[in-house]
Amino acid sequence: MSSTGKIFDIARFSLNDGPGIRTVIFLKGCPLHCVWCHNPESRNPAPELLFSPEKCIGCRECFNICSHHTHNIIDREHHLQRDLCTGCGKCAEVCFSGALELAGRSETAADILAEADRDRMYYGDKGGLTLSGGEPLFQPDFAETLLRGAKERGWTTALETCGMSNPEIIKRMLPLTDFWLFDIKAVNNEKHRRFTGYSNELILANLELLDKTGAYIELRCPLIPGWNDSDSDLLAIRNLADSLKRRPDIHIEPFHPFGRSKLTRLGLPPEEDARIPEKTDIERWEKFLH
Repeated sequence: MSSTGKIFDIARFSLNDGPGIRTVIFLKGCPLHCVWCHNPESRNPAPELLFSPEKCIGCRECFNICSHHTHNIIDREHHLQRDLCTGCGKCAEVCFSGALELAGRSETAADILAEADRDRMYYGDKGGLTLSGGEPLFQPDFAETLLRGAKERGWTTALETCGMSNPEIIKRMLPLTDFWLFDIKAVNNEKHRRFTGYSNELILANLELLDKTGAYIELRCPLIPGWNDSDSDLLAIRNLADSLKRRPDIHIEPFHPFGRSKLTRLGLPPEEDARIPEKTDIERWEKFLH
């Protein structure tokens, strides 16, 4: 098993990623390319620079430390030549203004578990470790090492997944995972392709696989007004939940535009326009699904 992997964040004292109080490890890399991804910095498995030029104070420390000439001044403005960037993060380390930030770093499983161990007194019987992303199963060996270490410490484990993974990897995680937080972005395959770039056939097959084993599943449904929240979309989600032997809870994740600023900072094209949901939208979703 791999003892080192790529992560981009650790969230402590989380109440929304499984039961109880949890430490959430966000692993980098994802096979899907969702149009409205909340964490676009999670998709690329390699470290990436987030750049906010409006924060740059012109100190030129990044110029001095970067040997790859990634940073340039053009028409008195700071520009980032991303094709020259190696993702070493040295420029972000010396950026006093916060204009540069590195998304992604290598961590050992031992260090991550030691970080989580600081919060063990708050876990109680329900809390513990949650793996999220990105897609945790994109780094299966590292994910397995973390889950195994958590179980050895007596913590509960949760895994948030898009389900786009080899079924054999799913089977490997089964004895180590107490709670499966399973994303369902669209049951309609055509919409799923447009939303994520891929078919959902493997995803639905893996959901069925988990259901047959009796695993605890919670469906997590990102809903975007006017895109995947029609009555037919909601009915398909409800029917999918009803078709499982152990009907799962459904957790609604309303669209929010936080990912837009990250796309700009990553130098990526903007996402499609989407309306922020109103309270009435969320009430309709909850009434339909619950």
